[in-house]
Amino acid sequence: MSDAQWQHPELSDLVTGEVRVEVMSSYSPENSRPLDGEWVFQYTVRISNLGRESLQLINRRWLITDAAAHVETVIGPGVLGKQPVLAPGGSFEYSSWCPLKTPTGMMQGSYEMAREDGSRFDVEIAPFALRARYMVH
Repeated sequence: MSDAQWQHPELSDLVTGEVRVEVMSSYSPENSRPLDGEWVFQYTVRISNLGRESLQLINRRWLITDAAAHVETVIGPGVLGKQPVLAPGGSFEYSSWCPLKTPTGMMQGSYEMAREDGSRFDVEIAPFALRARYMVH
């Protein structure tokens, strides 16, 4: 993992146009199996509509990078099987998880949003770290 990737905190917050995306990640030791090479991370995302018209989340695109520089791309419709509509001033929050084969990594991505007139635009999700906590004996 590059030095730049180590600098990302477990929190990200970015506004693209009229949409704010906030993400918080945490290590999930109860779901991880380090002896089997699997570390699991949970993350919670809040998407807020700062604009004056309703927007709908259409698609998601995630880039997940582990400490061995392996990149996995996840593309699909909506989030958690939903394509939420965000009214002006409204927000949508959800939680999900990500398994890695290394104890550290990072995620970043984008959401494709649709305006009321049908036009579409991408909203960036700023990079955030995935870091397992270590215990020293």
